[in-house]
Amino acid sequence: MEKTFTFLQQELRGAGRVLEPCPENPRAPLAREALRVQEQSEQLAQELREVSRNRASLRGRLRELRQYLHVLREGQRFTSLPAPLGSPPRPRALSEREPILDPSLHQHLDRKINFVAGVIHPWRVNAFERLLWRACRGYLVASFVEMPEPMEDPATGESITWVIFLISYWGEQIGQKIRKISDCFHCHMYPYPESEASRADTMSGLHNQIQDLSVVLEETEQYLAQVLDKVVLALPTWRVQVQKMKAIYLILNQCSFDVTEKCLIAEVWCPVRDLTQVQDALRQGSYKSGSSVECFVQRIPTSESPPTLIRTNKFTAGFQSIVDAYGVASYQEVNPAPYAIITFPFIFAIMFGDVGHGLLMFLFALWMVLYENSPSLRQASNEIWLTFFEGRYLILLMGAFSIYTGFIYNECFSKATVIFPSAWSVAAMANHSSWSSAYLATHPSLTLDPNVTGVFQGPYPFGIDPIWSLATNHLNFLNSFKMKMSVVLGIVHMGFGVLLGVFNHVHFQQRHRLVLELLPEMVFLLALFGYLVFLIFYKWVKFSAADSLVAPSILIHFIDMFLFTSNAGNLPLYQGQVPVQTVLVVLALASVPVLLLGTPLYLCCQQRAPRTGRPAPVTTEEQEPLLEGQEAGSSVNATKEDVESGGHGPDAKHLDFAEIFMHQAIHTIEYCLGCVSNTASYLRLWALSLAHAREYPWP
Repeated sequence: MEKTFTFLQQELRGAGRVLEPCPENPRAPLAREALRVQEQSEQLAQELREVSRNRASLRGRLRELRQYLHVLREGQRFTSLPAPLGSPPRPRALSEREPILDPSLHQHLDRKINFVAGVIHPWRVNAFERLLWRACRGYLVASFVEMPEPMEDPATGESITWVIFLISYWGEQIGQKIRKISDCFHCHMYPYPESEASRADTMSGLHNQIQDLSVVLEETEQYLAQVLDKVVLALPTWRVQVQKMKAIYLILNQCSFDVTEKCLIAEVWCPVRDLTQVQDALRQGSYKSGSSVECFVQRIPTSESPPTLIRTNKFTAGFQSIVDAYGVASYQEVNPAPYAIITFPFIFAIMFGDVGHGLLMFLFALWMVLYENSPSLRQASNEIWLTFFEGRYLILLMGAFSIYTGFIYNECFSKATVIFPSAWSVAAMANHSSWSSAYLATHPSLTLDPNVTGVFQGPYPFGIDPIWSLATNHLNFLNSFKMKMSVVLGIVHMGFGVLLGVFNHVHFQQRHRLVLELLPEMVFLLALFGYLVFLIFYKWVKFSAADSLVAPSILIHFIDMFLFTSNAGNLPLYQGQVPVQTVLVVLALASVPVLLLGTPLYLCCQQRAPRTGRPAPVTTEEQEPLLEGQEAGSSVNATKEDVESGGHGPDAKHLDFAEIFMHQAIHTIEYCLGCVSNTASYLRLWALSLAHAREYPWP
C-alpha cells in the first residue's frame, strides 16, 4: 500500500497538486478496513495509470499531427507550382521562402524528384546538414526552417522549437542514405505527397483529426482531474492509517511468545506517572478488539539501571538536544539542560554582543515563534530552514541576550551610542593643562589623564563609556577587559558544573564521592584557576589610575606560580604571595592522587569489610497492587534499592576493580586536562567578541 501511495503522490506532484496534511487523527484500521483501503487505493492507482497512459498517447498523437501539418505547410512554400502562363514574371529574391527549383527548369528535367520531410531537434541541425552533404556528395537540396510554434520534447518534457527540413533528391540510393542518416539523428519523418492537390487533401484531413483529438484530450484531462481530486481527499487519511498499522506491527514484532504460545509478552520501561494511561490503553484495546482475555501490566524486579526519560516541550527541546549531543545523563542524575537555557544564550551573547545585530536575530526568531503553527513553515523541505525553525526559541533568547550585552559593550551595528553623558571631561583637562594652539596643531591625539581633578567623574552608569570609541587605545582597553571577563566567566561556569555533582552524590547516597571526588576536583580548580580569578579582582581593586603604571603583570605571576619562583622585575601583589602560591600548587597536585585512587580504594575496603546484610525480599505468586508501594520518581521495573543507587552503587555481584580503576583514571585525566583546555577554550569569547566588534567598521 505504501508503494501505491508513493505512486499516487508522484502523480499529484506531476500534476502540480499539493497534498495537505491529514486534518483529523484517524484510528488504525481493522483488517477488513485495511483490505478496503488497499482495494480502493489500487483501483485509483489503476485508473490513474490508464488515464495517464491514454493522455500521454493522445498528446503524442496530437503532437505528431501538428508536426505533420507544419511540415506540409512549410513544404508547400518550397515546392509551390510556377505561375500560370501570361502572368507577369515574379522577381527573384534570395529568400528561404522561394521555391527550391526554378519553374523554368521543370520542363527540362527528365528524372523524377523525390522528397524526404520531417522535423529534427535544433541542436542536431548543423551536424545533420554536414553529414548529408558529405554522404550524398551534394546530390540533394536541403532546406531548413524553424517551426512557428514550440512543442514538447517527448524525451525530456521540455518545450523546444523544432526545425522542419525538406530534402529533394534524385535516385533511390541517395534516398536510402538520407533515410538512414535521418534515423540516426532521431528525426521524425513524415510522408510528403507529390502533388499539390494531395497535400491540400492531407492538410484538410489533419485539421479534422487535430480537432477531434483536442476534444478527446480535453475530456481525458477533466476525468484525470476528477481522479486526482479523489486522491487528494483520501490519500492523507490512508497514509496515517497505514503508518499506524506499521507502528503496531513493529511493536508486536518486538514482543515474545509465552510458554503456551497463546499470548504475547512485552518487557518495557514505563514511567510511574504513565502507568495509569498504559493500563487504560490496554483495557480499551482489549475491549475494541473483542478479546476474551484482558491485557494487564505486571512489574518485573530487575537490577538493571533504567533508561533516562527527559520530558521536553517546544521551548526546552532545542536546549535538550544540545545537551544530549554531548551525552545523556544517567537515570535520575541532574539534567543540566535547564541551566543551559540561560548559560548557552548568554555565552553566545558575549561573543555576539551588539544591539542592532541582536535585535535583528530577536525579531527573526520572534516571527518564527508567532507563526510556528503555520503549515508552510513546519512542512518546508529545506534542511537548513528546518534547523533554524526547530531552534527558534534558542535563537530568540540568543537575540535577547545579545541586545543586553550590546548595551554593556555600547555597540549598535559596531557604532557606539550615547545614552548617558560621558564621565570624561575634556574641558577639565584643557583647563588644567598647557594646551596651546600650537600644541593642538601638532598633536592630533590628546591624552585625558584621569589623575587630573575633574577629568574622570566616575564610572559610566551602564556599560562602557562611549568616549572609548573615539580613543586610539580603544582596542587595547577592550582587549584587556574582554580577556579577563572571559576567564572569570569561564571558571565560574566550570565551577558551577562541578558543584552540580553534589546533587547526584547526595541523591544516590554516595557521600564518599563528596570527599573523594568532589572535594579534590574543587581544590584542583580553585587552587589554580580560582586563584587566577582572585588575582584579577584583587588587581582591579588595589591599583587605581594613580599607580597603574607600576601594577604588576598577572600572567607573569601565574607562570612563576607553576615554576615555584619569583620575578624581581614584576612586583608582588601582596605580602607573602610566593608562599601562598606554592601552597596552592602543592594542594592542586596533591588532589590528583586522591581523585585517582580515592574511590577505587574505598570500594575495595568496603567490599572486604564484613557487612550485615539485610534479608532478601520474598517473592510470592500474589503481586501487590501496581501503584502501591511506589515512590515518586521510581521506575516500573526498578526496586527501591535500585532507584536509590541509580545504577551507580555496587550490587550483590563481585566488583571489577580493574574496570573501576580504569574508569576513575580516565575521569581524572579528563578532568585535569579539561580544566586547562577549557579555560583556554573560554578565551574564544574574548577573541570572537573582538572579531565581531571589528566585523563592520564604520567609516
